[in-house]
Amino acid sequence: MTSPSDAVVLIGPMGAGKTSIGKKAARVLGVPFFDTDAAVVRDHGPIDRLFAEHGETHFRGLERAAVAEGLATGGIVSLGGGAVLHPETRADLAQRRVVLLTVAPRVVAGRVRDSHRPLLQGDDAIERWTAIYEERRPVYEELADVTFDTSSGPIQDIVDALVAWVRGEHDPEETA
Repeated sequence: MTSPSDAVVLIGPMGAGKTSIGKKAARVLGVPFFDTDAAVVRDHGPIDRLFAEHGETHFRGLERAAVAEGLATGGIVSLGGGAVLHPETRADLAQRRVVLLTVAPRVVAGRVRDSHRPLLQGDDAIERWTAIYEERRPVYEELADVTFDTSSGPIQDIVDALVAWVRGEHDPEETA
C-alpha cells in the first residue's frame, strides 16, 4: 500500500465493526485510517443532528464528499453503512480493494443498543437494522472482493485475517 489508489475500503452494515477493525488493521499495516462518519462529524457536526435538521439527502451529499476525501487519503478507509448507495461511490469502489464486514442480527443488537444512529430510531431498532441490511446486502456483496464475518471470536482474529488478505497471504475465496 503505497498510494491512495491502493486504499482498502471497509463496507458493511451499521455495527459490523468497520471503525474498530479498520483502526487496528491500519496500525498493523502502518497506513492511515480514515472514517467517513468521523469526517462528516468533524466537518459538519453530529450525524443525528444533520439528519434531523437537513434530512438524509443532505447527509448523503456530505458523506459522498467524505468518501472522496478518504479515498484520496488512501490506507484503510471505513465507509458509513449507507455510503455505497451513492452511484459515484460505487464507481470509485470498482477500482479499489473492498472488504465487506458482516455481523449477525443477534450480535449487532448489543452493539447498537441505545444508539443515536438516525436510521435506527423507532420502536424496534433490530428490525429496522435487519430491513436496512437486507436492502443494502446485494450492493455490499456486488462491491466486495472478500467478506469477513465479525459475529464471533476475538476482534484481533478478524484484524489478522484482514491484514493477511491485504498482504496477499489470505485466499479471497475463504471467509473468516
